[in-house]
Amino acid sequence: MEGGNSSKRSSRKGEDLFHVIHKVPAGDTPYVRAKHAQLVQKDPEAAMVLFWKAINEGDRVDSALKDMAVVMKQLDRSEEAIEAIKSFRGLCSKHAQDSLDNVLIDLYKKCGKIDKQIELIKQKLRSIYNGEAFNGKPTKTARSHGRKFQVSIKQEISRLLGNMGWAYMQKGNYLGAEVVYKKAQMIDPDANKACNMGLCLIKQARYDEARWALEDVLSGSVKGSEDSRSRNRAQELMLELESKQPPPPLNLGLGLDDDNDFVDGLERLMSEWAPKWASGRPKRLPIFKEISSFRDQLAC
Repeated sequence: MEGGNSSKRSSRKGEDLFHVIHKVPAGDTPYVRAKHAQLVQKDPEAAMVLFWKAINEGDRVDSALKDMAVVMKQLDRSEEAIEAIKSFRGLCSKHAQDSLDNVLIDLYKKCGKIDKQIELIKQKLRSIYNGEAFNGKPTKTARSHGRKFQVSIKQEISRLLGNMGWAYMQKGNYLGAEVVYKKAQMIDPDANKACNMGLCLIKQARYDEARWALEDVLSGSVKGSEDSRSRNRAQELMLELESKQPPPPLNLGLGLDDDNDFVDGLERLMSEWAPKWASGRPKRLPIFKEISSFRDQLAC
């Protein structure tokens, strides 16, 4: 009898170890089977079918919808993933909406829907300015590849601004991208955004400034400089920069997009979007006291 119990305990321990190693939940529900197909069997098609089943049966819908959209993106079915999120996000909890928005931003980027990507980023920034993000807390718990970590409001704003800067780059609005990247780097600088800033300045034939941005990465003076991908990219951009002869000044008459109220002036937006407290007066979150207006930056 005791031997039988010992055998069962060993079996349970083996199962627990399996779930830990493969980062899959325990059980036999559609969602669990979907995660097993996705992470263990490496069968995204089967995983997608099972995620649909989980959503239809109400099994961990928050996670099932987000994970299914990620799998569909991997299968180059991003358009379908966008429609799935729009159709079923109403079944998800309020807590899951922020994560779904982040997935949508990636999907819009994948599909080349740049204007929709920018508009959604603006919406997320408005929610932060209104004090609606993170449930009023200064940090939130995020998850990536099964690992949990804390994200601060400053980091989230900088990440969103970085995404917006890249979106402007895709539209050829390098001046707008520069403004946004500068603000992102003021809040939470990192090597990836420094490389993007360097590329943005190269596109404007402002080679000396581009060199300064890239040297921040190569000298290791910004966060993430130790990452080999960032260093390699900075080196490649530096080689591109050095191979160029200064061309005639670019016509920067592009200006800023008419629909981009964001780069019209951060000071005005902060006033409009500031959270209102019991007194009825707008009050800024502390982080926004550190940020000057976009117009001031452009005037420099």
